[in-house]
Amino acid sequence: MRLRRSGAVVGLFLLAFAAGCSNPLGRQYEYEEQIYLSVDGSATVIIDSSIPAFVALRGATFDPSMKTGVNREQVRAWFEAAGCRDVRVGQPWVRRGRRFVQVRMTVDDIRRLGTCEVLGWSRYQFERDEQTIHFVQEVGPSAAGNPGMVNWDGKEMVGFKLHAPSRISFHNIRRLADGSPGEPDRGNILTWEQTLADRRAGQPLTMEVRMGAESILFRTLSLFAMAFAAAVAVLAFAIWLTIRKARKARKVTKGTIAGA
Repeated sequence: MRLRRSGAVVGLFLLAFAAGCSNPLGRQYEYEEQIYLSVDGSATVIIDSSIPAFVALRGATFDPSMKTGVNREQVRAWFEAAGCRDVRVGQPWVRRGRRFVQVRMTVDDIRRLGTCEVLGWSRYQFERDEQTIHFVQEVGPSAAGNPGMVNWDGKEMVGFKLHAPSRISFHNIRRLADGSPGEPDRGNILTWEQTLADRRAGQPLTMEVRMGAESILFRTLSLFAMAFAAAVAVLAFAIWLTIRKARKARKVTKGTIAGA
């Protein structure tokens, strides 16, 4: 009985702690675009956005009211009508009194991503040679849509993330607070930020990255293959050496017996 009560107390404590942590997984954005770039120029794009931000920034026709649920099929149809392809819409959620939804899409050539009108506020450059990939994304004005009365408090942020496929040699991230250089997250994730107010006002944003032309995964697999081949070679040499010693020992033994 005491164990059950103790477990219940711990469970309630953890729930209270989780509820008290407004941001346990890092910074939260009102609107966030993430590009998972491949070395061949193909990409997966994930957008996490509140419904009011979709209306304000991209001119969506969704009802931003909390009284109205998110129609995932309507969201998918709106993206496809805007020229977006391979669109998948996730399960909506609620945060800070606003409804959010995630949209995922893929593209064979990042330079053509702007043909999807939802992402048409950006121009994308992708140049590659044998050694280097040069990527630039320039974000222009928003759609200046009117979401009506929204419980925004002025602290809302917009984020643009690039998941680089290879070692980064240059980037132009600047921290929002003081303009000092930022650093990649977990080695290859770059994040540029704006306030929602600046993004609605159309403040330009340029993201520039230079990175290696060989993917991190390919390099890792290559190193693993080389290490495995070296281990096999060492093992084969050890086996050969053992067999050779055994043969020599047998010859010595036979010679000794014959001499006796």
